[in-house]
Amino acid sequence: MPPPDNNGLFERILAHKLSFFVVFFIVFLVSYGVLYAVDFIPEAPEEKEEPVPAVTTDPEPAPLVVTDPYPKRMIIEALEKDIVIQNPESRTVADLDKALLTGAVRHPDSATFAEDGTMFLFGHSSYLPHVFNKNFQAFNDVQKLVWGDIIKVQSSNVEYRYRVNKVYKTKAEDASVTLGGTKKKLTLVTCNSFGSKDERFVVEADLVETVALAENGSP
Repeated sequence: MPPPDNNGLFERILAHKLSFFVVFFIVFLVSYGVLYAVDFIPEAPEEKEEPVPAVTTDPEPAPLVVTDPYPKRMIIEALEKDIVIQNPESRTVADLDKALLTGAVRHPDSATFAEDGTMFLFGHSSYLPHVFNKNFQAFNDVQKLVWGDIIKVQSSNVEYRYRVNKVYKTKAEDASVTLGGTKKKLTLVTCNSFGSKDERFVVEADLVETVALAENGSP
């Protein structure tokens, strides 16, 4: 009996494997082509940039050339007030009281718009039912201001906007205003008479914006 032909057996097995791989490859290519044609092939996901959270800061006042350093007018929209501001040169109580009859007063030792530090304005506050001179009520209700309220103080050509950050009541002997410093601030103080011993309301605010005024006085 002749020995089995192992070489022929291996050749037949190899031929079957090659045929299988050829058929598999053809079927794979045809299937891929069909899937691609119908847009069924998955695509790599697009990488999306994560949004960067915005960091908010207080706006810096725009630099303006100060040609008029003195306040002329104050507008407090939250209280519906429009107040004239006087700038006396005298520091005597009599002269300061006289200036209070015609509006709020900037203390002559406090900062102007051209200087760093605190601008100190004081004005009358009276709750009498009948007042002939309305300047006696110039600072009525300033104690109702809250954090974030805006106080607008104008020179002849620029509007300076201050944001309220503190409102409190104090005794006259305890009331003190820091006039120096490197930041521009505003302090309002109520009074019946400059130098009197009555309790006072104090409003402190920081400069947050400056706006040039048109010739008609509007921003």
